[in-house]
Amino acid sequence: MSGHDFEAVLFDLDGVLVDSEALANTVWTQALAEHGLMLDREALLARAVGGTHEALFAWLRAEHGWERPGHFVSLLDERLAAAFQDTPAIEGAADTLRALSAAGLPFAVASNSQRGRLHLKLAAAGLAGLVGQHAYDPAHVGGRGKPLPDLYLHAAAALGVSPTRCLVVEDSVTGLRAGVAAGATVWGLLAGGHAHPDGAGALLGAGAARVLGTHAELREALGLSVPA
Repeated sequence: MSGHDFEAVLFDLDGVLVDSEALANTVWTQALAEHGLMLDREALLARAVGGTHEALFAWLRAEHGWERPGHFVSLLDERLAAAFQDTPAIEGAADTLRALSAAGLPFAVASNSQRGRLHLKLAAAGLAGLVGQHAYDPAHVGGRGKPLPDLYLHAAAALGVSPTRCLVVEDSVTGLRAGVAAGATVWGLLAGGHAHPDGAGALLGAGAARVLGTHAELREALGLSVPA
């Protein structure tokens, strides 16, 4: 399917539109260290990218025998909220959204982020007004986050488009599998400022039709021009 054949574009958030992964990883690493678990930043990032907090807690329990204290989630929420006030947009992301709007091509965001953090990051990055109401999180689908397809199926339905006519843009194997399972065409986009634990080879191996490195490349592949 070429860039001109899609009827909607569905974006992941973290690492695709906003550069939040390094911020979150710093908070997690410091909070875990304060509660008795020292983890390598890269190892934690590799497990965290694309997943939910509950999936990460399950991994910490299974692999490290670490159980979260009762106050840990509230502490984490407070620190993440403070950190995400400084979330930057990934270079070119706003231009991509403006170009899609100008071309009349609908788009939505489907993220494993908790709803409050999702909207906080969009606002901090200056993208909330461009995305509007079409920002979806696991609470919209009964908590069934990626790698299940529900989020992307929900986003496509909200736009009134068949998922098979959608392009999903992802930076993680977890998210990519969700898009593939939804029946969409999935492109990898490795434009974030952090080192990507899931590189181009991993994304292609999981079913990505292609992998791009910048939003400029994404717009070119879609045949979009940034409005003056």
